[in-house]
Amino acid sequence: MTFFRPPAPSASLDRKRVIHLVDDTTPGGVMRYLDFLKSDAALAEAAEHILRPVSRGEIGRLSLDAEVIVSHLSVNWRALPSLIALRARHASARMIHVEHSYTAAFTALNVPSRARFFTLLRSAYALFDKVVAVSAAQGEWLRARGLVPWDRLEIIRPAVDLSDFASLPAPRARPRVIGAFGRLDRQKGLDTLILAFRKIPGQDKTLRLYGAGADLAMLKSLAAGDARIEFPGHVAVPALAMAEVDVVAMPSRWEAYGIAALEARVAGRPLVATSIDGLRDHAGPGVTLVRPGAVDELSQALLENATSSQTSDERIALAALAETATRDGWRRLIMEGTCLTSARFAEAEIPSFARAAVN
Repeated sequence: MTFFRPPAPSASLDRKRVIHLVDDTTPGGVMRYLDFLKSDAALAEAAEHILRPVSRGEIGRLSLDAEVIVSHLSVNWRALPSLIALRARHASARMIHVEHSYTAAFTALNVPSRARFFTLLRSAYALFDKVVAVSAAQGEWLRARGLVPWDRLEIIRPAVDLSDFASLPAPRARPRVIGAFGRLDRQKGLDTLILAFRKIPGQDKTLRLYGAGADLAMLKSLAAGDARIEFPGHVAVPALAMAEVDVVAMPSRWEAYGIAALEARVAGRPLVATSIDGLRDHAGPGVTLVRPGAVDELSQALLENATSSQTSDERIALAALAETATRDGWRRLIMEGTCLTSARFAEAEIPSFARAAVN
């Protein structure tokens, strides 16, 4: 049950059926965000939010009974014909896509052919009535690159139930444990964090990397010989792990938003993060931003900026604002009544080969 409960909207509102499609159910921030949307009582007053895991092969064959269909799906060339079929089979439904993955930093580091990639995104996003960016930084990138028209772009920052984080005791006055949360893969920049931590003196310091992923063996190799670095694995209750740490590090190479950053701030933990993408949205008291890949700068920030002066009331207010902003954004989005017309679908910037695949 969420800790912050605004007044419920009028029960006389028509309650809509909203189906959220997801093709990656790996435990993490996105799934906890979807659980918040599905289980939040205030959101449920206006709409029934249903989570529908799908395999990538069945997307184009779905027949869904819903006024609103929300895609949390991967966007790539192989998936594009299925997204077109999904749109064609639900002509009267309002369709929304939430972009959890692609950002300016992702593109800079992973995309050799920008023109082709941007064509993919414009083609996919044209299928939806609205595209939701999960941070202001990501939204500005989508707008500046002309990937989504301004009138079809929304910015709704994700939230989870933050009550357990808001109620945590303050961290130790003399920080000892640095924690990082998330998948152990290249995106999270944990190799940089290990190198930075190894420059910090003191046997009383500990680095804990919570999570699982493909880079576990490589990261353990980087940490070899430093007994202060621990790998506790995936944690089922993130707030319990947050209670164990005094400082949170997020040295991501790209990050659309970063729910762990919000959780750290609500928990009163100092946050040291890279100044990229959606992590810039978290700038504020107790947050230090560093350049991505800058090992010495990250090491120094962990040493010098490991305190937060947030009061308990400030933490509660931050959590309340975050949860309320997410609720209000989704209420507004769901209650809008327009959907993509057949004429607009026909005019959408979709490559002919992809459109032919569903004819």
